[in-house]
Amino acid sequence: MKKQFLLLSAGVLAACSVWAQAPKVNFEKYTLPNGLKVILHRDTTAPVVAVTTLYHVGSKNEDTARTGFAHFFEHLLFEGSENVKRGEFDKYITNAGGALNANTSQDRTFYYELLPANQLKLGLWLESERMMHAKIEQVGVNTQREVVKEEKRQRVDNRPYGSILTEILKRAYREHPYRWAPIGSMDHLNAAALDEFIAFY
Repeated sequence: MKKQFLLLSAGVLAACSVWAQAPKVNFEKYTLPNGLKVILHRDTTAPVVAVTTLYHVGSKNEDTARTGFAHFFEHLLFEGSENVKRGEFDKYITNAGGALNANTSQDRTFYYELLPANQLKLGLWLESERMMHAKIEQVGVNTQREVVKEEKRQRVDNRPYGSILTEILKRAYREHPYRWAPIGSMDHLNAAALDEFIAFY
């Protein structure tokens, strides 16, 4: 018992020590005239830039008969825009030596690009295209519908205990929109018409 107490005490002290040494991150926060909130942090230790965009839209914002839309849009908004051809979004980033990805939760959808520092304008331009000029077309919907189905098969349907989150959520929340997982229902995505996707955007 004494050893366990000493180990616990040592663990608490170590955690406090790490917390006390955490560097302060300085940043600027402001709102543009169009309402977009910007958080800007400058770190010159490496010649890279991260452009991130967080939308306060997640699975909690979905219709109960159309679950999975927020996560579906995470995928769909890589399809292209008025000024970025279909399938070119990733190429712009990789050709510039960068990487990109996105994820969706109940509360938000998050996109990011990591680029060489001299490519900041590229990252900002691509995010503005995604935000303002995305093309919601049937070909993209059909493609990404299959991508999301495959993701669900890999991460949920064909994985041991893959459905545990879905089962926990539907039991933990009876009325709250957290009662379904962000991946949503494939039946809902299959039944949705193009107009419904356009309206969600």
